[in-house]
Amino acid sequence: MRDRLLAILKQYWGYEGFRESQYEIISSVLSGRDTLALMPTGGGKSLTYQLPALVSDGLCVVITPLIALMKDQVDKLQRQGISAVAIHSGLSHRKIDIALDNCVYGDVKFLYIAPERLNSDIFRLRARRMNISLIAVDEAHCISQWGYDFRPSYLHIKTLRELQPDAPVLALTASATEQVVDDIMANLGFAEKSIIRSSFARPNLAYVVRKVEDKEEQLLRVLSGVAGSGIVYVRKRETAEVLCQFLKEQGVSASFYHGGLPNEERSIRQDEWVSGKVRVMVATNAFGMGIDKADVRFVVHYTMSDSMESYYQEAGRAGRDGKRSYAMLMVAPNDYKILSRRLEGNFPPIEQIKSIYEKICAYLMIAIGDGAGRSYVFNIQDFCHRERLFSQTVISALDLLERNEYMSYVEVADNPARVIFKVSRDDLYRYEMTNTVERVVRTMLRMYNGLFSEFRAIDEEVIAAAANMSREQVHQVLRELWRSQIIRYVPANSSPMIYMNEERLPLASLYISPSSYGRRKEQMVSRFEAMIDYAENQTQCRSIILSRYFGDTETEPCGCCDVCLAKRRNAKREDSAEAVEERIIECLKEGEMPLREIARRVAAKPQTISDVLYRMLDRGVVVLREPDIFVLPPTEGRK
Repeated sequence: MRDRLLAILKQYWGYEGFRESQYEIISSVLSGRDTLALMPTGGGKSLTYQLPALVSDGLCVVITPLIALMKDQVDKLQRQGISAVAIHSGLSHRKIDIALDNCVYGDVKFLYIAPERLNSDIFRLRARRMNISLIAVDEAHCISQWGYDFRPSYLHIKTLRELQPDAPVLALTASATEQVVDDIMANLGFAEKSIIRSSFARPNLAYVVRKVEDKEEQLLRVLSGVAGSGIVYVRKRETAEVLCQFLKEQGVSASFYHGGLPNEERSIRQDEWVSGKVRVMVATNAFGMGIDKADVRFVVHYTMSDSMESYYQEAGRAGRDGKRSYAMLMVAPNDYKILSRRLEGNFPPIEQIKSIYEKICAYLMIAIGDGAGRSYVFNIQDFCHRERLFSQTVISALDLLERNEYMSYVEVADNPARVIFKVSRDDLYRYEMTNTVERVVRTMLRMYNGLFSEFRAIDEEVIAAAANMSREQVHQVLRELWRSQIIRYVPANSSPMIYMNEERLPLASLYISPSSYGRRKEQMVSRFEAMIDYAENQTQCRSIILSRYFGDTETEPCGCCDVCLAKRRNAKREDSAEAVEERIIECLKEGEMPLREIARRVAAKPQTISDVLYRMLDRGVVVLREPDIFVLPPTEGRK
């Protein structure tokens, strides 16, 4: 089997051998065991489910929250001649239908799917009939309420496990503490504990902390001292834009990226950076997940991360090609106070959370008892402006509401066009339509059910093909019907969305559980303190600190972080001739002493001690009383 796997690895990916732990993980999966794999960022996670799937009969279902990663992986597999599909919010109902049918009846090898889709009727009905050989769960820490990025939709994975009890699970994460590890296995229903850990050490990645007064000046020093491309992480969108402009004014090729940019604009900026047209990307944490760029030479955290988990994952985007790279954390005197205020802001009072829930429902015009299972475009900036609320307070409230499974906020979602008829079927047929309009209407009614009772997602390209028209013609017809009050039409867009997980409740029925609030706050405080300890540390190898945080206790000092380099410089100073001479003089102040005794007392190499002693003798700093017996001259002076 190993030879067969190596042959496939060479055929499709061009690699001659496995990286650390890859074969062990693949063997565990092929034996049918549920497996949790802890691998560092850039450790080759995707191959641990792609290879066993290719040598097994059936379909591999890959669960991931990252639409960009889905599209990237599917495109790569298809270019290699491997059948793969993805299901996410950017697809119409019809395209999802076709993709799932192909997974049941076709020869699809990989199905990438967002976790919130697992609980839908359309998926559950098909999943029963799929021949699933493996369930791969990417970003598995998202299933743990103690994880730094808990997503309740991950709990729907248990639905798939119930439908396919014989399919083993491979859970993958690059950042999980011991508590999170146990939670992952429990929530995924592991039959027995099965954990495979890769070393979290990155020998080529030098971790550095710089305490600075002027971050802009320090950043320019980094950019002038380190060649190649990199990422500069900031907290706020405004900071990303302002800092990017500053770098451009200094002659640096830079761009910025955050979740507030239109989807097409984000794609263009990402492609320019990946291709090397832009050297530096100044970004919020919305940037980086699923991006395949191996030659990133530096990652600078201009703003301190909230947790070791997010810091390790973001810093780990540097040096995936194995060459020397740098991860720098900048710390200014007031950063800890800012981080502390941010922490408090993440936990608004429970009564305020309930008030925000009520205001969001009113803003979206969702009546009590309505909205379950529906999605709504949500302009958070407009909402905050109307209600005079800080955006961070609203985002924090939404996070806690999601943890209690009331509603989910997706910062940017690719949303298909949606349509509902405002007139009855009889009134529609009395409407005078041109031939072009009639073709579009008849095509829609033939392809989609329920258009008179609820908003339905439509695919304008599919409608255009069926009606023998261009997509732009279909779009114009829909706009004409909209203006004529025949339909309500929401064009395809990339906007923040609110998903109502259940119907709107009266305020008195809204319950925020203590575990999602109090315990969650305790966990965040603990992560906050660990991040500060990392930044303040001046004595222990930074790679060791990071590795031990994630349960890897076997990491050796890296030798390249700022702490390790400082120790080496100190050791060199300790071995310097001046330092050795001073220690010899301290010894001889006690009286005459043979060379052997001096060598025993002075911490330095014997040859160094001997060389220094005889140079001291030449200069008259010491006197040779007898062969190999040294003493200070009466004046203890130096020439």
